[in-house]
Amino acid sequence: VLFQILGAVNLGFGIWILADKTSFIAVLQMSSPSLKIGAYILIGVGALTMLMGFLGCLGAVNEIRCLLGLYFTCLMVILITQVAAGLIIYFQKETLKEELSNIVRNLIEDYDPLNDERSLQDPWDYVQTQVACCGWTGAQDWENNKILINRSMTAYPCSCSNSSKDLHVDSGFCDLDVNGTATYADWPVHEQGCVHGVEKWLKDNLGIILGVCTGVAVIELLGMILSISLCKNIHSEDYTKVPKS
Repeated sequence: VLFQILGAVNLGFGIWILADKTSFIAVLQMSSPSLKIGAYILIGVGALTMLMGFLGCLGAVNEIRCLLGLYFTCLMVILITQVAAGLIIYFQKETLKEELSNIVRNLIEDYDPLNDERSLQDPWDYVQTQVACCGWTGAQDWENNKILINRSMTAYPCSCSNSSKDLHVDSGFCDLDVNGTATYADWPVHEQGCVHGVEKWLKDNLGIILGVCTGVAVIELLGMILSISLCKNIHSEDYTKVPKS
C-alpha cells in the first residue's frame, strides 16, 4: 500500500510540474528542457512504482519467487536512480543556477505586456508579487528590458511595486511620475532580487525536502529487505496460485 501511495505521489508531482501555469515552476518547465524531462521521469517512476507495488503484493500473497525478485530488482534500480539524480543535482548546482539565471534574464529582457504569448510572463509576475522581489539579482535587471529602454526608464514593472497605489496591479508596466529620464533607483519597487527569495525558500524548506527524500528511501529499503526475506523463505513455488485472467 505504501508503494502505491509513493507511486501516486510521484505521478501526481510529475503531472503537476507539466500542468502548472501560475507559479515559478511554469517559468522553469517552459524554458528548461531538463525540468520537463525530470517531470516525465517522475511520471514514469510513479507508474512503475505503483505497478511494482501491485506485483510485490501479488508475489507475497501467492508466494511467487520470480515476482518478489522482480519487485526487489525494480526497487533497487529506482533507488539507485534517485540517489544518482540527487548527486547530479548537488554537484551541478552551480551550472543549474547559471542556467536558471540566463532563463530569467532573457525573460525580463523580452518582457512585453502587449504580447499575446504571455505563458512565461504571467508566472514571472506572480513570482515577483508573491515573493515581494524585483528582477533576478535586483531591479537593475529590468534596465535591460527593450520597452523600458525606449521609454527612458520612466516606467517600471507593476509586479515589482512596493507602492500602495499599485496594490491591485500585478502585471504590465506602471508609469513613473517624473520628467525626462530615470533609473531603476527612482522606481518604487522592492530592492530584493528574486534569487534571494528562491534561495531563502529552499533554505527554509530544506529540512522538509530532505525528510521526505529520506523517508522515501527508507521505505524503499524496507521494501527491498522484506521482499528478499520473503523470497528466501519460499522453498518451492506453486504457479497454480497465480490468479488466472
